[in-house]
Amino acid sequence: MIRALLATCFALIAFPAAAIDIEEVTSPSGIKAWLVKETSIPFTALEIRFKGGASLDEQGKRGAAYLMSGLLDEGAGDLDSTAFALAAEELALQYDFDAYADGFSISAQFLSENEDASVELLRKAINEPRFDQDAVDRVRGQVLSILASEEEDPNDIASRSFAALAYGDHPYASKLEGTAESVATLTREDLIASHKSLLTRDRVFVGAVGDISAQELGVLIDTLLGALPAKGPELPSDAPFLLSGGETVVPYDTLQSVALFGHLGIARTDPDFFAAFVMNQVLGSGGFGSRLMDEVREKRGLTYGVYSYMALREHANLMMGQVSSTNDNVAEAISVIRDEWQKMSEQGVTQAELDKAKTYLTGAYPLRFDGNARIANILAAMQFDGLPIDYIDGRNAKVEAVTLEDIQRVAKRMLKPENLHFVVVGQPVGLGGSN
Repeated sequence: MIRALLATCFALIAFPAAAIDIEEVTSPSGIKAWLVKETSIPFTALEIRFKGGASLDEQGKRGAAYLMSGLLDEGAGDLDSTAFALAAEELALQYDFDAYADGFSISAQFLSENEDASVELLRKAINEPRFDQDAVDRVRGQVLSILASEEEDPNDIASRSFAALAYGDHPYASKLEGTAESVATLTREDLIASHKSLLTRDRVFVGAVGDISAQELGVLIDTLLGALPAKGPELPSDAPFLLSGGETVVPYDTLQSVALFGHLGIARTDPDFFAAFVMNQVLGSGGFGSRLMDEVREKRGLTYGVYSYMALREHANLMMGQVSSTNDNVAEAISVIRDEWQKMSEQGVTQAELDKAKTYLTGAYPLRFDGNARIANILAAMQFDGLPIDYIDGRNAKVEAVTLEDIQRVAKRMLKPENLHFVVVGQPVGLGGSN
């Protein structure tokens, strides 16, 4: 019955973007959070993010943050792994711990009637993980299995190869999951050190949505986070980008090549960001309505899918894309992509393309706010990215304000076909790898 009620909570709570009233809350100890209060259903979603993430893995300890994230619910405090799982199930507490390149996230959803017990269980996981050796060995085995599977995945090979070539000795140069060698050598002490480094109060961001008051949220935050270390280690410096224009071929025995490509982009805080965002919708983010799909797939039949995207990270910002094609067609697909890069760089977009992109981007935005958990995630992400509390209200206006002249300017500034580097995994015909 409790589980069914929680599922109903997920399904029913949704807000129009314009109707979201965000309140800034400060806990008694001084930790800030953003709250959207919604009392119609007795349920709360909580999102906690810490800046740093896997980029704080120590030298030679790659994968520590990722492995640690999988162990926070594998026993905490006086509860072993089985007892913790049973307690969460009895409370209908849903949670997730996740490490990614630049951050660490804790997501939780709980019923109001079980709030105290749910928060106490979360507090144990966040503050008192046991890292029992049997649990460490079991989760390590799962990670090693994932890594072994990805060794045979052309998409993962392309991603690993591009990162290794692009980022030198920066943490971005290697997979956050680590390698089979690094994960195999991680010790319990390494996981304790990772936990201490990643979960600190000086770079935490909190979003909450649901049946909870500002005062209750403040107390909850201090209960969960108040005992964490006050400060974490220094964050990494900005990553270099070491690739110039050309192609790198990674031989792999497959009938179809995968190509990952990119060059430098712009930051989320750049004044030209929204112009670049709308431009990319036309270029390659708009699915079947994009230029890349039209030219590479629809007109020439060289691929089932091609797309571009703005890869925004804390320490590097790239303009990237990906395409898959048969070995004998991938060279032509790359040539067409470069041509489209050049065309948009020189000519920008048409009024019809601009209007279509704006209609989609403004119309799709409210659909993101379709549940407490999604909204809590957005609130934490906004703070993480340094966006103002009224960003949601003005976001679509910023999209609408983009002009043809804005896109022409940013396209000329950003899109450099001569700088595009393609990492191609497969047996491509006509590509020798010029770099």
